[in-house]
Amino acid sequence: MQVTGISSSSTSGSSSAGSASQIAQLQKQVKDLTQQLRDVATSNMEAKAKQQQVQLLQAQILAIQAQIAAIQNQKQQEQASKASASQNKTQAAAASSDKALGSQVDVYI
Repeated sequence: MQVTGISSSSTSGSSSAGSASQIAQLQKQVKDLTQQLRDVATSNMEAKAKQQQVQLLQAQILAIQAQIAAIQNQKQQEQASKASASQNKTQAAAASSDKALGSQVDVYI
């Protein structure tokens, strides 16, 4: 019987390549845990021990899936922040050019 530990890591400031790598690593852990779950289900283990092992593996899988979701949400928030910052820069540039044009009006009489 093999028990895999859950590793947690900080994702703040991670690049999209870094988060993609983290997600891939976590997905591999889920795949490995799922295989262990299948192995336990077909093992000759005592029923109570098998149930406990299944619950442990399921909890680990859920925790890793939560980590994946958190990384994906953070990635989406970072992308939204970048888009918002870019839009704000564009609007500021447009506003400053409008002010410059408005102050240079020629009046003919």
